[in-house]
Amino acid sequence: MTRYTLIIASLLLCCCACSRQGGEEKGAVTATDSLPYLVTQIQQCSRIYTTEYKVHKIVTHDDVIRLKGSILAQDFNIRMPLGDRKIAIPMDATLKASVDMSQFSERNIEKDGNKIIIILPDPQVTLTSSKIDQKNIKEYVGLVRSHFSDKEMTDYEQQGRAAIIESIPRIGIIAAAKENAARVLIPLITQMGYEEQDIIIQFRKDYGLKDLQSLINMESRK
Repeated sequence: MTRYTLIIASLLLCCCACSRQGGEEKGAVTATDSLPYLVTQIQQCSRIYTTEYKVHKIVTHDDVIRLKGSILAQDFNIRMPLGDRKIAIPMDATLKASVDMSQFSERNIEKDGNKIIIILPDPQVTLTSSKIDQKNIKEYVGLVRSHFSDKEMTDYEQQGRAAIIESIPRIGIIAAAKENAARVLIPLITQMGYEEQDIIIQFRKDYGLKDLQSLINMESRK
């Protein structure tokens, strides 16, 4: 049986490569006629790298040899002494979430009275790296067992990566991506003449496990 334990996830705010034209003051472009200009400004942000998580995970595996049979119609199932084999593999991985604004258009903007709703493009979550901490692997092998093979170690690493991906909705990286994108975009939109309380930043939907395959980019397999 293989068990996974998520130890820690840390959040870092990354910067946006957003080129803003200087000299505009709040209200210089009125909110009623600024949508094309606003779209252009948001598109210039290109890709907003909003969130980075450092994940430390321990992948554990253990198995035993058992002797099964029957004597005089009595079944037996005996755990063999010195037959245990256990391993704990620490892994470090980096997840980054980004929002690509290059395809942003007026279709991503809705207005409701004085309110303006910005519908962000789908976020992309990239597993940029994963690495086994070779120095801190803990292994116990009974006298009658063989050591874990390189293939088994590779399989456990892949299982660990899969477990990290499955944990994405639970660790909140997508929600953090939206919040941090809002921190980048709201100051830009207020320059268009909108009040901060009238600005709503959202994704087109809530993302769950079924959406992960389309959202995750496996950038690194190290």
